[in-house]
Amino acid sequence: MAQIIQWFPGHMAKAFRLMRENLKLVDVVFELVDSRIPESSRNPEVDKLIGNKPRLLIMTKADLADPDQTRAWKKHFEAQGYTVLVLDTRDPRTPQLVTKAARRAVEAKKAAQLAKGIQDQPIRAMISGVPNVGKSTLLNHLVMKNVAPTADRPGVTKKVAWLKTPTKLELLDSPGVLWPKFEDQNIGMKLALTGAVKDTIFAKDDAALFLINFFREYRPEAIIERYYLNDNIFDQENVDVLLSITSKLGFKDDYDKASERILNDLRKNKLGAFTLDLIEMKND
Repeated sequence: MAQIIQWFPGHMAKAFRLMRENLKLVDVVFELVDSRIPESSRNPEVDKLIGNKPRLLIMTKADLADPDQTRAWKKHFEAQGYTVLVLDTRDPRTPQLVTKAARRAVEAKKAAQLAKGIQDQPIRAMISGVPNVGKSTLLNHLVMKNVAPTADRPGVTKKVAWLKTPTKLELLDSPGVLWPKFEDQNIGMKLALTGAVKDTIFAKDDAALFLINFFREYRPEAIIERYYLNDNIFDQENVDVLLSITSKLGFKDDYDKASERILNDLRKNKLGAFTLDLIEMKND
């Protein structure tokens, strides 16, 4: 039986309540999504919470994702009426790019305020996203100093806080939040693979098998070249592929250890840039 993945600790429920209470204080919501899973990393509860409030959809970690897929997803989101910014959060132009996009997102609201005689004020934005989507890294770029803790694991930010930027943005930081139940367990697995779910919550071998099955159709050569496998390895079942990788890594029959290595290789981009949410499957 496939593993059920779910992670909704108490601090997430509290964060969601605080987001709901503070939404009225902001002009726009920065909705961060992971470019590797641009649909699976969208929290449906946050989407309902935002409603008609102006939003800027920021696709983070674009340097880790398949560029063709990223372009297609950006076009898809823009067709839905969103202001979309594709971002490598290490880009030194990040503060300028985000501020310019934020102004586009609130253009209509600010014009209406000016028509009423309300002077132009700093844009107040709420930062939302699943754990490990890159919120803290983005905030540190925008504020231009290390004000938010960062780590390559979920659940580092635990409270809500306001931050000001030199580009006249006022930002409401909040912890990464998931939702109480994943209706599609494929979404849970994709979130796990990209680090949005705590590693102790899921079985590494299940994750490795899911990944092998995905790369079987998506880009089998990435697995073959990384682990020095035979060209016809994917004629075999996924379990046999995992056992072959285990042997090649010198782990004998310790497929748990091999599974952890595969997962780490994926996250460190040693299997190349990838996107788990394929736009062509969305369109089928």
